[in-house]
Amino acid sequence: MSTAPRILISGGGIAGNALALQLVRAGIPTTIVERARAPRPGGQAVDLRGASREAAERLGLMPGIRRHQLDERGMSYVDGHGRVYGRMSMEDFDGKGAIAEIEITRGDLNDVLLDALREAAASGGPSNPVGADESLLDQRYGEHLVALDQQTDGVDATFASGRRERYDLVVGADGVHSATRRLAFGPEDRYVTNLGGYAAFFTMPTPADLEPGWFAMRLVPGAMFGIRPDGDPATSKAIINVRTDRDPALRGDPAAQRALIRSAIADGGWHATRILEAMERADDFYFDELARVDMPSLSSGRVVLIGDAATCGSPLTGMGTAMAILGAYLLGLEVIGLADAAATAAGSGDGGGGVGGLGDPVALAAALARFEEQLAPHAERSRQIPGGSLAVMLPRTRIMSALARVNVKLMLSRPMRPLAKKLFAGDAEDLPLPAEQTAAPQPVE
Repeated sequence: MSTAPRILISGGGIAGNALALQLVRAGIPTTIVERARAPRPGGQAVDLRGASREAAERLGLMPGIRRHQLDERGMSYVDGHGRVYGRMSMEDFDGKGAIAEIEITRGDLNDVLLDALREAAASGGPSNPVGADESLLDQRYGEHLVALDQQTDGVDATFASGRRERYDLVVGADGVHSATRRLAFGPEDRYVTNLGGYAAFFTMPTPADLEPGWFAMRLVPGAMFGIRPDGDPATSKAIINVRTDRDPALRGDPAAQRALIRSAIADGGWHATRILEAMERADDFYFDELARVDMPSLSSGRVVLIGDAATCGSPLTGMGTAMAILGAYLLGLEVIGLADAAATAAGSGDGGGGVGGLGDPVALAAALARFEEQLAPHAERSRQIPGGSLAVMLPRTRIMSALARVNVKLMLSRPMRPLAKKLFAGDAEDLPLPAEQTAAPQPVE
């Protein structure tokens, strides 16, 4: 009996590809299915800090990340005329403020992961170090799960294409609206809570008067909108958050989504008009509710969740990518540990590939419990919204919005900076990763 388990990852984004990278390097056959027909380019800037940066270091990703790193120097708050009334520079906050030392677009980070994944598959893994092993990595774009049937010794997965295959473990890394979570755990409304608003992102031409390297943000009653540096200086990323009641009719209706954005910021001054003009032409317009995912457990039998499917605290926390990398890394350690235990048992003649490995339900349950225990403190911190809630971040009245701007100006003033730094840094330094079990991989060039 083969000691190598078969793993299915549903979702080819940051979390899914980071996990696949570890598994393929360890010689574990891995299938990734992604609903999109190709890797998604661009996207908003995401950051790596603290434990997530350490995980990226251990995965050998930092050289590639450094090559694509954005020039982001901090966040500035502007009034309706574009005048800056508060600054949070990356250097003044030691990379622990709103802008981290390492900022990269989501698309570029995914490209770094995909390059590393292709390189790992081409190397053949530890069992075949002299050449590619096509059985190690099976990437399928334009494919997704439609059914899961769990058995004691495996999971039968049915795909939209009609294919039906068995796996030892299924990993849901398919986002806030995870189909894997729905199939294995139940309806979305059991686990996803709307926080009272919506977010939109898209690419726009960079205004001539925008300060290079600075993420400029404008607060207005019930909303905030900003312009953030992109990989190409000629373009920037528009970001809008709107506080409003949940409206199910907005889902799948881009015209209604754009109308909501227009009504929220049309009178906001600064570059509101340019942002709205760019929104009408944007081919990468993204809109979704500001939502939090709360799972009583991240695993159900042989199905486990990572990334936004498991631990989304909403885009307001800025921790989505960090949790994707961390969840993938910590789960990868457990899966590889089980595979190694099974191989050791098989080599010693003590029961074959199932004993102590993913084929052993008891061993698998214990490994998934360890994974969840290690991830839990990071997940708890990732749910902390600046100010405590969207209502605090985005007051609806003009008076309260004016008070919020005064508070920002006060907190970012030089006398208050030590307190502001402490509030933003939190207890990140008290959340270390488990000790490495094996030598770190060679950096990806």
